[in-house]
Formats: sequence, structure tokens, C-alpha cells
Amino acid sequence: MNLKDIKATEALLSSPQKIVIVPHKNPDGDAIGSTLGLYHYLKNRGQDATVISPNDYPKFLKWIPGNEQIVNFEKDSNRAKQLISEATIIFTLDFNHLGRIDQMRPYLEEAKATFIMIDHHQAPGDYADIMYSDVSMSSTCEMVYNFIEFLGHRDQINADIANCLYTGIMTDTGSFKFLSTTSRTHRIAADLIDKGANNTLIHNKVFDTNTPSRLHLLGCALKNMVIMEDYHTAYITLSQEELDSNNYKKGDTEGFVNYGLTLDGICFAVIFIENKEDGIVKISFRSEGDFSVNEFAKKHFQGGGHTNAAGGKSDVSLEETTAYFVSLLENYKEQLNA
Repeated sequence: MNLKDIKATEALLSSPQKIVIVPHKNPDGDAIGSTLGLYHYLKNRGQDATVISPNDYPKFLKWIPGNEQIVNFEKDSNRAKQLISEATIIFTLDFNHLGRIDQMRPYLEEAKATFIMIDHHQAPGDYADIMYSDVSMSSTCEMVYNFIEFLGHRDQINADIANCLYTGIMTDTGSFKFLSTTSRTHRIAADLIDKGANNTLIHNKVFDTNTPSRLHLLGCALKNMVIMEDYHTAYITLSQEELDSNNYKKGDTEGFVNYGLTLDGICFAVIFIENKEDGIVKISFRSEGDFSVNEFAKKHFQGGGHTNAAGGKSDVSLEETTAYFVSLLENYKEQLNA
């Protein structure tokens, strides 16, 4: 974040504002952690702030401090629309294109507020008046920590903020194992623990609250895994029928795609999840090394994200989608064998 934007942001926040904070649709730990971390910081500064989520999010994130204050656009759209129309500042966190907020998009496009983006994904859009974009960051939560520090208020990070930000850093770094985890990431995590983040509790709440049905669904996913050794690739499919028969709840497939990368010799892992209600197949891509799943998703599956973690979708059947995916691999054999 450059000095000009820091000064402009501080000038805006030096007087009372009506602030809306928005994460992307289907928010994950980094999206909820960053928005609520920023929410607590702004409230502590005396600002009138509200987090509006485009839709619901997994139960394993609903313990995070401030969760009960989040407005769900799908469930309370009238209130959400009013807050957006009255907002003087709108923060968008953990996404950089308004297409990532689904049905909220037209209301943000009509808003008269000053937009501030904080995000670490590639190829940001140009809708924000103030933009803090850095693809090298481990997480948006790490960026919110930096944002608070840029404004000279690191000493104002309390236990609530610390718990929120630690959650997002932990989840978006794969418990600190992804390549984006730097020595500074660890130093920030340590400082958050010093400021009150309960790292053991956070890990337990996020990873150790499985239901029997989720573990059964994981067993189904692993049974469906296809390993393509010639391409150092593994992919998983889950049909709508398999989701339904295992009592699927939002967030139940979180992390399933990463199991492919635990196999020796695999550098490209994918999961295809059928969603008949939306008429799409939702896809998650993960890789190790230099193979860019961001470019792969962008070119073939209407998606994008990071070099080693991205998402996409397909508008054809699950069978057609996986067949198309397999047909593409020969074009990438050299890269996948590098």
C-alpha cells in the first residue's frame, strides 16, 4: 500500500463514516477472518461498520468473534441493500472482481461510496478508489494486519482482532505449509498469539469439529480419486447424488482437493463437485511447484486465483467436464513433468 493511499485512507477514517465490509460469495476462513478482523478494528475506532456476506458460510467458521453481527444478503437482503445504499465507504476483502459477489453486484455498482479493496489474488479489477493488492501475500488476513500497521495502530490489535486474523492466515496457508508462507507471516502469527489469538482453540474449531457424514463424504471422495501418473495428476469427482446421500452441508468439501497433493509424485490435484441447483460443476485446483493453476483455470474453466490454488466452473455435465479436463492434460504434459 503506497503512502498516498495510506494518507487518503487515514483521512477518510478520521471522521465518522458508514462502512460496509464485503467478502466474496461462499466465504472461507480468510474472507470471514479478514472482514471480521477489520470490522473489530473499525468499530474500536468509533466507526459505524457492518459486514455483509453474499451468502452463508460453513459452520466451522461461526465461532469467530463478531460472527453474529454479519448480515447475510440472501437472508436479509432489504437490510443489506439499505446499508449498501447508505454507505460512505465500502471495503471489499479477499476478492478483486465484483463478479465474485453474485447477486450483490448490481447494488455495489450503484453505490456512491468510496471503495477500498484489500486482496491478494491476481489480475485485480479497477472498481476501487483505493487499492491494496499484493499477490505475494499469504492471505488477506495478513494484509489486514499490515493495513492496521500502515495506519499506525498495530498496538490496537486486541484478542478479537487477533483471533480473526490468525484464523484466516492459518487456513489460507494450509496451516503454514504453502509457498506463500514467509518468515514475516510467521512473525505476524506470533504477534497475533501474543495479542490474544488462541491458536490451539482456532485449530480445533476449524479442523476438529467434523460430523460423521462429512467423514463419510470424504471416504466417498477418496474412493472416487483417479490418479494419472503420466501427468502427475490426481482428480476427485463428487456427484450431486453422492453429496445428497452423505447429508452434505456447506463447507463439508473444504480441503478435500488437497488430499491429491499428499500422494508421492503428484503435483496437480483437482476436485469436481456437481451442483445441480446452480447447473454447474464447481472446480478447485491445487498445484505444487511452478505449474500455474491460475492460468489453467482462467484459460479453460472460467476461473482463476493464485499460482498454486485456484477455482473454476463448468456449465456441462460432470462426465463431460472430467472428460474435457483429461483431454487437456496432454497439452500440459511437459510442464507437469518438469
